[in-house]
Amino acid sequence: MVTMEKIVSLAKRRGFIYPSCEIYGGLANAYSYGPYGVELKNNIKKLWWKTFVHQREDMVGLDGPIILHPKLWEASGHTTGFNDAMVDCKKCNKRFRADHLVSDVIDKDLEGELEKMDNVLKEKKVKCPDCGASDWTKVRNFNMMFKTEMNGIEGDIYLRPETAGAIFVDFKNIVDSMRVKLPFGIAQIGKAFRNEIVAGNFIFRTREFEQMEIEYFIDPETKWEPLFEKWLELQEEFTMALGAKKEDMRRYEHPKEKLSHYSKKTVDIEYKFPFGFSELYGLAHRGDFDLSQHSKASGQRLEYFDAENDKRYIPHVLEPTFGLDRSLLVSLISAYNEEEIKEGKRIVMRFPKGIAPVQVAVFPLLRNKPELVKKAKEIYDDLKTEFVCEFDDNGNIGKRYRRQDEIGTPYCITVDFDSLEKDDLTIRDRDTMKQERVNIKELKDYLKEKIYEK
Repeated sequence: MVTMEKIVSLAKRRGFIYPSCEIYGGLANAYSYGPYGVELKNNIKKLWWKTFVHQREDMVGLDGPIILHPKLWEASGHTTGFNDAMVDCKKCNKRFRADHLVSDVIDKDLEGELEKMDNVLKEKKVKCPDCGASDWTKVRNFNMMFKTEMNGIEGDIYLRPETAGAIFVDFKNIVDSMRVKLPFGIAQIGKAFRNEIVAGNFIFRTREFEQMEIEYFIDPETKWEPLFEKWLELQEEFTMALGAKKEDMRRYEHPKEKLSHYSKKTVDIEYKFPFGFSELYGLAHRGDFDLSQHSKASGQRLEYFDAENDKRYIPHVLEPTFGLDRSLLVSLISAYNEEEIKEGKRIVMRFPKGIAPVQVAVFPLLRNKPELVKKAKEIYDDLKTEFVCEFDDNGNIGKRYRRQDEIGTPYCITVDFDSLEKDDLTIRDRDTMKQERVNIKELKDYLKEKIYEK
């Protein structure tokens, strides 16, 4: 059984994810992606960009800044409405999400209903998760945006709480400079920041995170329901490309009374994490709210001119959002396997081969035989021009296999004495552990076919 404890332990032990600033006692809910973690993260981003930008004719990319004009956040409603309900324990002074405390007790979402949350905390005598007391302050809203300052600008400046803002304010530039026709999308990958209460579960929820987000613009008269369904299917397909199983996903549609005032429909793709089903990706129909708000606030016409029908209008938008950190967590959980073999238990990370942090490991059979080391180095130097490779001559072959299994390397190559005479070598498959001899001249083609197979 996969547990969060096992994932956290392997992630640190094998260089995927480290607690941030650990030498200073750590910083809550902040993490560094280690050598293998950053490779996995970059591979997921490459797969997403290839899937949703390079392989589509109706998509363009953008990379907007983290610090944006403060009027943007006023227009979008973030400065007044981007809030979480917070409550403090009067005994230990710890702060908690009030809606989470309440939902754990009554299994009902009271988000936005502060008075009702106050009543539940009092009537049910909800205990503080930290000290056990039941003495709470009034529930109040707390804005989740991080504030900073900037020379030359009076007032507060914010770190963006989502990547979408940059897309909407650059909509006009993209329409004017690119040959885009509706429907079309603008995709972006980038950091976002939310100053919220974070309750564990590793990298599932952090204050600094990375989003892969699309704003897909459509004609307001378009029958949007089939497009909405198609985007949900694409989000599920991408989750499976990370290694997840279909049966570990489900859809959750937000009830109408909980929808944002501008949303026609919002659906979450939920994944069965070790701590239960929770949101992985989201899809919302945002109408023309964002472009209309920014048009009013800026005085600029953020319209699309439909030359074929000779009309102008503000497009509506579908917004598929993918959390990168949660995607990586899903890939770790889905890949984790424990098996009993002759040598004992082995832990193997069965990442899809295309996103594995290391694709090929090259070993000389013995590190104290210069001729084997030289040959292995030659092969390693040749392969690393086309694959992510690792050279390892430390310990016996069995231990080297175990290390590569734990980081998910699909293929291990061993150069032995026969390699010097016959110009072939042994390739060992991560998943089956089967070995076969392959001629060195055929090695690259063999690996390409195996790693990049459809």
